[in-house]
Amino acid sequence: MATALSASSTPPLLEVDNITVHRGGVPVVRNVSLSVQQGEFVGIVGPNGGGKSTLLQSILGLLACHQGTVRTMGHAPLSSPVRGRVAWVSQAAANLPSNVRLTVRELVRLGLSNHRTWFRPFNRDVQEVDGAIELVGLTEVADRDVSHLSGGQRQRAVIARALVTKAEVLLLDEPLVGMDRASRNSLLRLLDGFCHDENKTIVMVSHDLAAIRQSAHRIIYLEQTVRFDGPSSEFPSLEALAELRGIEDVHDGHHHDHGEAHCNHDHGPSSVTVGIQEAE
Repeated sequence: MATALSASSTPPLLEVDNITVHRGGVPVVRNVSLSVQQGEFVGIVGPNGGGKSTLLQSILGLLACHQGTVRTMGHAPLSSPVRGRVAWVSQAAANLPSNVRLTVRELVRLGLSNHRTWFRPFNRDVQEVDGAIELVGLTEVADRDVSHLSGGQRQRAVIARALVTKAEVLLLDEPLVGMDRASRNSLLRLLDGFCHDENKTIVMVSHDLAAIRQSAHRIIYLEQTVRFDGPSSEFPSLEALAELRGIEDVHDGHHHDHGEAHCNHDHGPSSVTVGIQEAE
């Protein structure tokens, strides 16, 4: 059973009302309802094929809902009042082709391409681009080729490209993939700061449950429908999660000890995922 947050007196920034989304004629998201308040950091987790990326694309209006509605700031996705206020950083956003030659500043400026007018002063663009770069902590490498950046720095650069539009809502799809531990922690602190200091609203899909529990204010567990929605501190244990998903104990209580468990002391990007990766 899903656990809901206490109701807020302010209207939600994002409302998803009983949506069902089909892909290839098959329902991937079914009867999903949720709301997100301004300034929240919401993490979305779930198993392979559970519908996480599909949900994000439905919120953006890239996928049509078979039933139900999505409203952002009271408006339909892709409508004029919403344009530029919601930014999406896809899974592949930081994986730029090796033959692309762009500096960080040039990459971030591309974020203005859909919002620029012929009458807009160029120096205003420069100020906004430099401001977004400063916000993500990349001022010292602003003129460096993005191909020479670390994975964490590239991810920050594409987030700056989203922020330069003055977006109020950031939708992030697996931004932690391929990052080492230090870069992952640094990015999560940055995102948390956006919520607390800039009043940005973040909805982040990730298979990294450990990272989500340590950073998101709230977790939504999605497996076709919402199985849990509540504060990160109340996310169920692995045993409760298995019960929630209908996974039975195949050992019938007869567990066998095959020796001590071994901890992984590798300092790379591996982390606890408890089988919730998704490739949609």
